[in-house]
Amino acid sequence: MTGTDTPPELGTGRAGTLPGRFEEHARATPEAVALRWAGTELRYGELDARADRLAHHLVGRGLRPGRLAAVALGRGVEVYVALLAVLKTGAAYLPLEPGAPDPLLRHVLAEAAPDLVVTEEAHRIRLTDAGAREPVCVDAAGAAPATRPAGPHPVGPPPAELDPDGLAVVLTTSGTTGAPRCAGLSHRNLLAAHHGWRTVYGITPADRILSTASLEFDVFTADWVRALCSGATLVVAPRNLTLDRAADIADLPPLIAAERITLLELNTRTARRLTALLAPTAGGRPLAGVRVLTVGAEKWWLDEHLALQRLVGRPTRVINVYGLAEASVDSTWFEVRGLDEVPGGAALSVVGLPFPGARVYVLDPDGTPLPDGAVGEIALAGPGLGPGYPGRPEETARRFVRSGHDPDGRVLLTGDLGRIAEGGALEFVGRAAGVLGPTDARVSAAAAGTVSRAARAEARLRARPGIREAAVAEVEVAPGRRELVGYAVTVPGAPDTDGWSLTAALSAALPAGEAPAAVVPVPELPRTRAGKLDRDALPLPAPGDRTPPRRSGGGKGHRGKGGGGGRSGGVAESESFLGCGTVAVGVPSAAAAALLTDKLWPGSTDVSAVPAPYDTLFRVLYLFEWAAFGLGVAWLLFGAVVTARQRRPAGLSVAAHLAVFWLLASWWPQDNLYRTTRPADWSAQSWLVFVFNVALMVSAAIVVRFLTWQPRVRKRL
Repeated sequence: MTGTDTPPELGTGRAGTLPGRFEEHARATPEAVALRWAGTELRYGELDARADRLAHHLVGRGLRPGRLAAVALGRGVEVYVALLAVLKTGAAYLPLEPGAPDPLLRHVLAEAAPDLVVTEEAHRIRLTDAGAREPVCVDAAGAAPATRPAGPHPVGPPPAELDPDGLAVVLTTSGTTGAPRCAGLSHRNLLAAHHGWRTVYGITPADRILSTASLEFDVFTADWVRALCSGATLVVAPRNLTLDRAADIADLPPLIAAERITLLELNTRTARRLTALLAPTAGGRPLAGVRVLTVGAEKWWLDEHLALQRLVGRPTRVINVYGLAEASVDSTWFEVRGLDEVPGGAALSVVGLPFPGARVYVLDPDGTPLPDGAVGEIALAGPGLGPGYPGRPEETARRFVRSGHDPDGRVLLTGDLGRIAEGGALEFVGRAAGVLGPTDARVSAAAAGTVSRAARAEARLRARPGIREAAVAEVEVAPGRRELVGYAVTVPGAPDTDGWSLTAALSAALPAGEAPAAVVPVPELPRTRAGKLDRDALPLPAPGDRTPPRRSGGGKGHRGKGGGGGRSGGVAESESFLGCGTVAVGVPSAAAAALLTDKLWPGSTDVSAVPAPYDTLFRVLYLFEWAAFGLGVAWLLFGAVVTARQRRPAGLSVAAHLAVFWLLASWWPQDNLYRTTRPADWSAQSWLVFVFNVALMVSAAIVVRFLTWQPRVRKRL
């Protein structure tokens, strides 16, 4: 699929860059409002002059074309001054949220290796500790003249030669397809995307665009490019709706009204929160004045899209957008105006047609475009396609591949599955990494089948009464065994929403072999920093045969704390499973150890020569040895499910399982062998030390590693 037109010539030299496009508007309408923040305004002429002054200061600190500067500033005006200043020097900027977790800051700073960091004194020490080099604090005395009108300063931007094909920004991807990556975009890439946004959304200088995203997310960059390269006004929301846990979605409609917002973008989770807020008061125009509301970042079902469109009214265009940071944020769009209901009641996520100039393919594992209706990997191409991952040529070559089917001969493999429906619209099926975990190669036919199966199961699950939200993912339910598991956020008090009932319902509704192994009710789906599903934080289902929940006298389902498939229920069943095993196997094993001791090691428990009361202490010791042996045998047979629930790597889980067994069971043979071996038998004594003592030390170390293991930092963006 190809967008409806080809982007015009985007210009050469300074005119073909982001600061050049912004400067055109600053010269033409210097008194127009560029930024609004916390009731204050900054006009285009003022913003341009302040960015020029800071740019000269950064040049004095060594920033040059082709280099990279991290920008780590809080919400407000200064961050936009800094971004434009970096671009005016000919360098690229790396947006870095100063409040991000330390492991994420260290990861991004180490991978991107910026030449300097533009920040504030409040963040300087923390960023330096995380590996930042050459901090430039905009609120420090040395930088004050560069950002404020006091004192003499150079007029105009630095005399840097700007390259439209040079890097403009290095974005940190959200990590849903693996570890966070730093992806570069050129000025030309973003101006091509800007052309698409301006064409589809109809952006004019009269627009007032609301930015609710955090600095670290690609939508933040998209918001300011849409506004400041169009001569429009960018209104900065006082709170970040994704990261700020204190942000109340109920504050959004009044903010939109007060600031006369005409265009905004929300992530899928925030759009769902907005829908839930507006639903009880359906009627009227709750977002009056908004021309365009776009939703992206995660799978958004067509019925959800229609529901929000109905709530906000037809004058507002509600658009579902799809894309990746590596391809300038947005590649396809779809709106439902003119559509009153989901066709045939089908469960779909429609992301529509490419933006002007963009190209989209659905490929088989060999890279060949598939016919309409066939599910394959979505590939993106066109002028918005970035150069790849700076400093990671192998990763770039793996994801950005040669293609004889594209005019540019190069496409981005997204790791997402989709199909081109009748009529030419792209349907989003699912993200392979979201279902299967990070993948290191093209999506295979088998993987595509699993993702498609998960999507069908998720559609059935979310359609069940009493389900607010659902997800299906493949998880390791036991070492070496992976199964699809469903997760359901249920309406409190809704009947038949326990894990067993939902599992049984899906098994009945789906063809044989299609249903997930279990459904786990959860209070909320775990989310990353970006508001996307956090697959690594999904709980495991309960082990065992998942018997039906107990019923009360009135016949209604009694779920207790999550029912048979829930998280709390799963932990309880694990404990019950191990407890039953201890009784059934552990007690007989302990008794067998007591009976066999004197037969295997005659005289080892003879305490006739031990004076009272010490003889009693030794008899108690023997009881503990027999009990520990019985518990160890029970753990060996039934404890694997407990270690598997801790979500450690399979090899570590197996090692920890065996280590706990040895720590419990080895005392009975060890102590009896020591007591019956002559002290001067050095061969036997040495053998005992290595078989038992050293093995116990190794086992203890394995258990410590198991308890302290943490997953590698991922993009919790």
